[in-house]
Amino acid sequence: MTKTFYNQKMRRSWLLWCSLLFLTMRLALADGGPAFDLEGPRIEAKVTRNGKTLPIGSVAALAPGDRVWVHPDIPENAGARYVLVVAFLRGSVNPPPENWFTKAETWNKKIRQEGLYVTVPEGAQQVLLFLAPETGGDFPTLRNAVRGRPGAFVRAAQDLHQASLDRSRLDTYLASVKSVDSGDPKVVEEQTKLLARSLNIKVDQQCFDKPTEQQAPCLVQNPDSLVLDNGRSASVVQQLTGGSAGDMLSQMSYTQQAGGGYYSVYVGTVIDMAKILDSFHTAEYQYLPALAMPRGDTLVLKLNNPPSFHKPQSVLVVGLPAVQAPELPLMHAVNPKDTLCAQTKPLVLPVVGAPYVFATSYAHDFVLRVQNKAGQSVDIPATPDPMQGGFVVSAKALEAQSVAPSVSGTLHGFWGFEPFEGPTFHLASAHPQQWTLATADQHALIVGRKDTVHLDAAADATCVSGVTVKDAEGNTLDATWKAVKPNQIQIEMPLDSEKTGVVTMQVKQTGLEKPDQVSLHTYSEPAKLDSFRLHAGDYQGVLKGTRLDEVATMTVNSVVFSPAAALTHSGSVDSLLLAAPQSASSSFHPDDNVAVKVTLKDGRVLDLASTVQSPRPSVKLMNKSVHSDGPASVVQLGSQDELPAHATLSFFVQAVTPASFPRDQSIEVASNDSGFSKVLHVAEGNIVLQDSKSALVTLDPAKAFGGSAFGPLRFRPVSGEGVAGDWQPLATLVRVPDLKELKCATGAPVCTLVGTNLFLLDQVGTDAQLANAVTVPEGFGETTLNVPRPNGTLYLKLRDDPAVVNTAVLPVTAEAGQSASVVPMALPTGPATAQQAATKPSQPAAPAASQPASPGPAASQAAAPPN
Repeated sequence: MTKTFYNQKMRRSWLLWCSLLFLTMRLALADGGPAFDLEGPRIEAKVTRNGKTLPIGSVAALAPGDRVWVHPDIPENAGARYVLVVAFLRGSVNPPPENWFTKAETWNKKIRQEGLYVTVPEGAQQVLLFLAPETGGDFPTLRNAVRGRPGAFVRAAQDLHQASLDRSRLDTYLASVKSVDSGDPKVVEEQTKLLARSLNIKVDQQCFDKPTEQQAPCLVQNPDSLVLDNGRSASVVQQLTGGSAGDMLSQMSYTQQAGGGYYSVYVGTVIDMAKILDSFHTAEYQYLPALAMPRGDTLVLKLNNPPSFHKPQSVLVVGLPAVQAPELPLMHAVNPKDTLCAQTKPLVLPVVGAPYVFATSYAHDFVLRVQNKAGQSVDIPATPDPMQGGFVVSAKALEAQSVAPSVSGTLHGFWGFEPFEGPTFHLASAHPQQWTLATADQHALIVGRKDTVHLDAAADATCVSGVTVKDAEGNTLDATWKAVKPNQIQIEMPLDSEKTGVVTMQVKQTGLEKPDQVSLHTYSEPAKLDSFRLHAGDYQGVLKGTRLDEVATMTVNSVVFSPAAALTHSGSVDSLLLAAPQSASSSFHPDDNVAVKVTLKDGRVLDLASTVQSPRPSVKLMNKSVHSDGPASVVQLGSQDELPAHATLSFFVQAVTPASFPRDQSIEVASNDSGFSKVLHVAEGNIVLQDSKSALVTLDPAKAFGGSAFGPLRFRPVSGEGVAGDWQPLATLVRVPDLKELKCATGAPVCTLVGTNLFLLDQVGTDAQLANAVTVPEGFGETTLNVPRPNGTLYLKLRDDPAVVNTAVLPVTAEAGQSASVVPMALPTGPATAQQAATKPSQPAAPAASQPASPGPAASQAAAPPN
């Protein structure tokens, strides 16, 4: 009997649960209306902290010690009498003490006139308001229910407050979309997307594909299908789609009555609270959740079910902000590196990441703090506006301040009671500009085609609001423009039917009456193919002509070539590098006559005849050697690839293509960046043929390049017709200082290195690792340098090739005042410092008249080591 009764009870509970769920979803989704759409009572509330009072709508979080004023706004002639109970909770596992519950009879004259004052106790975490019908035992019953299961009411308080915040976002979105001017589809889309970004809401993008008059209604007709983008949404979906409830919801989602597959963002909260509050159902009371929608100091209660005044009577449950440290919004600029024009009206500071800044009044009294021309901080009022996608700065207040032409400002305000600092924005003010055509575009304006030019400004171009282009006859061209850099704009001009001459650009800046004037010349360039040069053994060649920007592909003997690099200009001639697959390198042979067909982007095909050229020359480096006719340097280079600038390099090359070395073939030697180069010839004696296949090449870098050349060198063969082969590495050119001697005082840890061109040194030390090395500073022009005392050998790096460690062995002489004969080196007694290295040693000062005479030069030098 007991088991049967239990099963029947479980079936009734399940049926009741299904009915409640279905009713909840119908209420949430029917006719596109959101849940909690029934108007409930109103409650006024204010919070005072440290002498400052804020309306409840501006309080993001409560704190212990806050004094809360609560005033139920219930008409005096109301048919039902409500008892207001303020309950503080202190966590899921700690029942609140009985004195944390405060009762107020709303029909009491004093309560009706003055309201109720409560103080948030130490240790409280949540606050709930209860509106219960008067029954006599209402207060003890409610208090015992909360104290009996505090965790359930803690969860209900959290869910109620979060649902209220989400509803605020949704209400803000709906109200804003309905106010958009639906006559302009571009405005509808732009403002709706800004609104969705501000509030973190994902909207139905298909609405923008509808006719103009249907877009705004589409965006609001299914408000509960909108996705409030936050962490809770995902947990709600998981809860709704898991287990037996998920099976039922899956079936219900196929029916139009259940919302066509969309679920209200409140369904999860309703289900959670229904589970929790229904467990307190008694013969006397049932608990109904109420969303508290702040309107300044008034909480407008929204109900999802009509309250009952028959047994069981309905108790309204209202959640207030939690008692906790405020969670400041993670607000940041949309594009932190962008510069905004200060004259823009309205001036909007675009921000993202803080939907409650726009949906609630928690953020208040915001200003943009900037510095004026006098260096003083000034505050410009700023107001959050979700339709604009950020904070709107007061134009009048900004104009009233004398702000610098370029300035940065930071948002400051309050989040509830807490001061809040937001992101920083960069502002620029409009002023007349001198615009110049970019160097690469000096001859880019070619009539007969659409062309693109770039204009550079002397300062920031943020305030440019429009560009008008007129031809020589004053006709306005259909040009478009965009900013591509902070100080550069790009203009695309249709010159298809224009004549050569002058075009005038008027660059309009926000806040300036007169536009900046820029005059440019246009040039004519007929479509023409001049030549295509392809060498045997190569898979890429160069096409020359004009209007080569129109080339799409090229076919040579059924091999398809495509543009492989950007178009280059040399005077009025275009050059375009085209490449085929690398496997095509064996398809072409010397002197082959080939038919070239060039397909333009507009579909036209141009024919060109060409002949495959001889293979480009190539040689192989066999060996190389360095020798010098002058005195040997004390610096021993640490790499065989280093070439001293004062020496001569000889290297043998062997012919590869062609098989013999032609007498008119030359060798070009240059730096990697071609900053300096030298072409060596047989006729000039720089190249001596050993036989028909190999040649000795001699390079004197000092004569060829001068005294300022250094760095990696490369070489390539060049045929008599000027056809160059591929570059190959050759050596690294280094300039070597002239080190003369090393002066060391007896026992001194630092010696004086004497020489010329010491600025060519990078580091000098006493070991190969240069552990105690001194670094020669840039701009060092002295002839002496303090270095650590070596143990026979100095280790050094040259500034021209600091990757290689070189050595030097120098004669050591005594410092001035000691014996002039050469003395052996002593072991170092301490490391040298960079400061000592950069300081020229000082000469011993003459003794003052008041001091005794020095006992002798040697003793004086030993007693006073060099600086």
